[in-house]
Parts: sequence; C-alpha cells; structure tokens
Amino acid sequence: MSDRHHARLVALLEDGEIYHGGQHDAEDRYLAPTILINTSLDSPVMQEEIFGPILPVLDVSGVEEAIDHVNARPKPLGLYVFAEVRDIAERILDATESGNADINDCTIQPLMPALPFGGVGNSGMGKYHGEWGFRAYTNARGVLYHSTVTDPDIRYPPYPAKPA
Repeated sequence: MSDRHHARLVALLEDGEIYHGGQHDAEDRYLAPTILINTSLDSPVMQEEIFGPILPVLDVSGVEEAIDHVNARPKPLGLYVFAEVRDIAERILDATESGNADINDCTIQPLMPALPFGGVGNSGMGKYHGEWGFRAYTNARGVLYHSTVTDPDIRYPPYPAKPA
C-alpha cells in the first residue's frame, strides 16, 4: 500500500466509532483490520470504495430496511449479509444487485478462483478470475466445419407444407 493510500484509509477511521482494530503505523503502512460503527451514511467511508481493511457496520431495524439501504445507492462491488436464517439471506440476495456476495463472511469470495469476481454498474462490468477471466478477456470464435457433400433439401426454400 502506498503512503497516500495508507493516509486515505487512516482518515476514513474518523468517519465512525472504532469498535475493533484501528491500530495503524504510517512508517510500516500498517492498518489493523477495523470494524467501524455509528458511521454517518454521508461520510466518506460510506461513499467511497474502501479497498482496505475497514468494515463499516450499519445497524438496521430489519430485512426490508437493509434491502432499501442497498437499493437506494449505486450497486456495490461486494454485498455481505450476516444472517442465521438462510431464507433471510436469500431474500436480500433476491431483492438486491451487487458484484459478488458473501453470506456470514466478508471479503473472502475474491480469493476463491472458482467464483467469478467483478462488479455491476458503477463498481465495474464483467467478471474475472480463473476460467471467468479467460472467457472475459478472450474472443471465442465459433467455427463450423461443413461437409462438401450436397445439403439436404430441407435447408433451402421452398419448403414443403409437411416435411417428408
């Protein structure tokens, strides 16, 4: 991480109350994994893509408020849902759009080569990783090899009313 990026991340720590972590060292460009609570929705940490070990956690009154919160903003690169009931997680996934999603974990899905990674809308277009990346960044060319033998009549008009 560059000095500039480290300074940007440390500044984001001021956007909420540090629940866990927060230790940082500019000389080593170190920032401990940090959970922020009580963040304002209009603060920079809630407006920018963080790209660092900071997780702002929002307290919501229920599933519908969580869905409304996600849908009121540009589509996120990642969506992290923590729920003990699978139907609740599925309800959130069905009602929102994002890049990847992670249920009861966070930021691990980009490390899984079998999963596509990438965003949608403002957070990017397309998927990459492993085979997904190969398909996204290559141009597959379809090739049909045809016999030199005469084609059957069904290929060319006029067509009979009923095939024989």
